[in-house]
Amino acid sequence: MDKFSNHVRNILHGFFLSVGTTIAEPSTILPLIVNYFGGSSMLVGFFAALLRGGAIIVQLFAAFQAQSYQLMLPYMRRVFFVRFLAWFFIGIAIIVFGDTNPDLTLFSIGLGLFIFSFSAGFGAIYFKDIIAKIFSHKFRGKTMAYRQFFSAFGGLISGALAAVILESFEAPYSFGYLFIISSFIMGFGYLSFGTVDEPIKKEIIEKEKSFKKFLHNSWITLKSDKDLQIQLITFLLAYGYLISLPFIVLDAQTKIHLDGVAIGSLITVQMIGAMLSNFLWGALSSRGYNKLTANIAILFQISAIAIAFYSTSLYQYMAVFFLVGAALDGNRIASGNLILILAPPEKRPVYVALQINIVSFGLFFSILGGIILHFFNYTTLYSSTVIMLLIALFFSFKLKDSDQKH
Repeated sequence: MDKFSNHVRNILHGFFLSVGTTIAEPSTILPLIVNYFGGSSMLVGFFAALLRGGAIIVQLFAAFQAQSYQLMLPYMRRVFFVRFLAWFFIGIAIIVFGDTNPDLTLFSIGLGLFIFSFSAGFGAIYFKDIIAKIFSHKFRGKTMAYRQFFSAFGGLISGALAAVILESFEAPYSFGYLFIISSFIMGFGYLSFGTVDEPIKKEIIEKEKSFKKFLHNSWITLKSDKDLQIQLITFLLAYGYLISLPFIVLDAQTKIHLDGVAIGSLITVQMIGAMLSNFLWGALSSRGYNKLTANIAILFQISAIAIAFYSTSLYQYMAVFFLVGAALDGNRIASGNLILILAPPEKRPVYVALQINIVSFGLFFSILGGIILHFFNYTTLYSSTVIMLLIALFFSFKLKDSDQKH
């Protein structure tokens, strides 16, 4: 465990994947793309949810299949190939159809996002299991903090690249070029992680005879583990920030001038927040303070939405996205470490799938946000978000740290 070569490959994967996917960041660029082609606020929320949450419908089936796998990497490589093709397809579709057929363009974007996210449903199970096998509990917090630091650094580069492309080419061609170029960039990340040294897993269980039986056993596991239940509630509600996040940039667009440079600046600031926060998250996680990490991250989310209430300048919106970037990485490290600590090795795919399936329903909160904004206003939108995050904060104080589990 804890090989330096695997540590480096994990970091490179995060870096290049971040450069690629931040091109269509759901809280900044993606809403502007959808809005450009005539999409409503509800469609913005749906596409943001699709990019983040299209994976959840296959998580449990992937875990059912993966229980008996001794090696996950061969299956992971197939996922990487499909995701590359889906992202590349979006860029081609935008250039080919573009303004001449906006409805077909939006459909193509949605299809590409669905395939990209759907395939990640399998990839998430394989990735978590590989990470658990190649890194120890304490080192895992360190390597994931490094990964997230360099992922945020990659996001900085992506923000600058996006600004250059958006300023250099006219829409919709600029949007298409964003996806095409970024698909090859993220390909380098896929090559990096696709060559990690994965040991053969010995703690495996025989796969149930039917998927129905597997679901039944998973339900029994969920009912019997109170710590798991609290964790799932906490991180599900922590996704409440998504009720507002995809629409903050649209709110800003009505108050301040948002050109390519301003949009790139918001992405850059969000990544700086993520980068700097990982010094804190890594220090806390390596000492087993995953509960405190979650507490602070949710407080950051509440603060970001509260600032968005009153923002009327670019600098205030930069503060919002700075806190969002920090909070996202904090929650990611806390939830990722806690589930691997809770899970017995032989049931790891089941625990991971349960968390991702249940918690990932929060990824669809952006659809709820779109509905709220369609029928009400931004005050109602932001208020609903803060209320849900306050409930998440309450449950986060009931989480168990690693030192409490052992």
